[in-house]
Amino acid sequence: MKPINIVKKHAEFTKQWHPHQIAIVDDMQILLAKLKDEFVWHAHEHEDELFQVIKGTLYMQFRDKTEVVNEGEIIVVPKGIEHNPMTKNGEIVHVLLFEKLSTAHTGNITHEKTQTKYPQI
Repeated sequence: MKPINIVKKHAEFTKQWHPHQIAIVDDMQILLAKLKDEFVWHAHEHEDELFQVIKGTLYMQFRDKTEVVNEGEIIVVPKGIEHNPMTKNGEIVHVLLFEKLSTAHTGNITHEKTQTKYPQI
């Protein structure tokens, strides 16, 4: 039961698209990640996913639109909705993710960016 400094935790890793777990709340995990360029189109059939932008600007692509998520804002992607997070102009965006422990990184898609284990920091 100690405070967690998100900025300091983000400084502990450099890998992009590789979430790091900083806490567990019941059956939910809190992850930090650094994002750059485009990810992978995917959906999570049974889980919602929350993204909070800590630094930078995230572009959350959906099949029918793209939402701009600015620093200090959140976006919730409902279960079953296909999405693809991305950044622009080479910007590295720092995010906090809040999702169920059962959430697969890239849903039912297997890709070179897919992670199956998240390091704890």
